[in-house]
Amino acid sequence: MNTYVFVCKCKNILHSIFIEPIIKKIFATCGNNVRIERLCDFRGIENIYLKNDIYLASGTKILSTKAKVYIGNHVMFGPDVKIITGDHRIDIPGKFMKEIREEEKLPENDQDVIIEDDVWIGAGATILKEVTISRGSVVASGAVVLKDVPPYYIVGGIPAKILKRRFDNNEIEHHEKVLIGAKK
Repeated sequence: MNTYVFVCKCKNILHSIFIEPIIKKIFATCGNNVRIERLCDFRGIENIYLKNDIYLASGTKILSTKAKVYIGNHVMFGPDVKIITGDHRIDIPGKFMKEIREEEKLPENDQDVIIEDDVWIGAGATILKEVTISRGSVVASGAVVLKDVPPYYIVGGIPAKILKRRFDNNEIEHHEKVLIGAKK
């Protein structure tokens, strides 16, 4: 084994034993079987709600000051996914934008992001405020999501647009029956 591989394996083991358990305790909620890779960045971690069976790949960045981020069951993120729940006010004359304080923000400046069950967010995708990624959906790598994604659709591009459906109605019905049966 070369030195680089050895160092990387040691860093991963140390992360999973020491760092990951601490991070999980700081979230608003964190379910079972949640895996958080190294080099993730969570701002407003107390506003992040994680359910079960979630994989957050390295470089995941979730930025939330006031709004909430809800991530459902059976969700996976590719590397370098970003979720940003807010933006800055830009409409106060006579003030530099960087001087506008948090308490001067309007309610619409920070909005929740919801990622429902059975979702895959591809590498480098960005999800912005007030977006719901519905169950069974896929966000393509590099997409910038500004609007809600309907159930079982694949979206991609900048801004993200619907590319296609994953399943037809009969396949969705069968898929959901199988998944509900598997939970019993």
